[in-house]
Amino acid sequence: MNPAAADRTRPLAAVILSGGESRRMGAPKALIQYRGKTFVEHLFEVTRHQRVGFTRIVLGAHANEIQGKLTGHAAEIVVNADWANGPLSSIQAAMRSLPESATEGMILCPVDHPIVSEKLIAKLIEEFDSSGKSIALPTYHGRRGHPAIFRASLYRELVEASLKVGARQVVWAHAKDVSEVTTEEEGVVLNINDPATLERALSRLGAR
Repeated sequence: MNPAAADRTRPLAAVILSGGESRRMGAPKALIQYRGKTFVEHLFEVTRHQRVGFTRIVLGAHANEIQGKLTGHAAEIVVNADWANGPLSSIQAAMRSLPESATEGMILCPVDHPIVSEKLIAKLIEEFDSSGKSIALPTYHGRRGHPAIFRASLYRELVEASLKVGARQVVWAHAKDVSEVTTEEEGVVLNINDPATLERALSRLGAR
């Protein structure tokens, strides 16, 4: 058995990335409603898996407004003062907030890809644990999507990666060490960045 696949002694961290300005949406994406919950609350719920020992909700541009709505989550919130540097800066802020060497990996959940299920998260975690690969991510009809799980052995590379390129740089560098999980959940590839895309996505998925 692959040693990495056998190591479940350390938990995973679920990192919800909500640091952006939401300029095209016109309002914080974290607070958009989806099936009775906000996007960020939905992602928090679907990542409540027995393998997840830490959760971090990374805020940035609208930190004060979003924090005011996330009652009961104060311990999980991380404010990224460098949010303008892009999503990777929020990943790095989450990493700094975690106890050193405490996690086996991170599930990275961008708030603009919120329409994913608890079942999908469970499948990704199962694949990550069993495959021993350094990265696990979903694919929809051949297209890679979100969320993705990165093993702790890649944390240093995430710290050192280009802020402009982001976590994709690490994925490209480890092309042979990526495990793909096929899914029929179109939400993994839906980048919800503006009201029109939101309306189309929610209508198509029957979420209105």
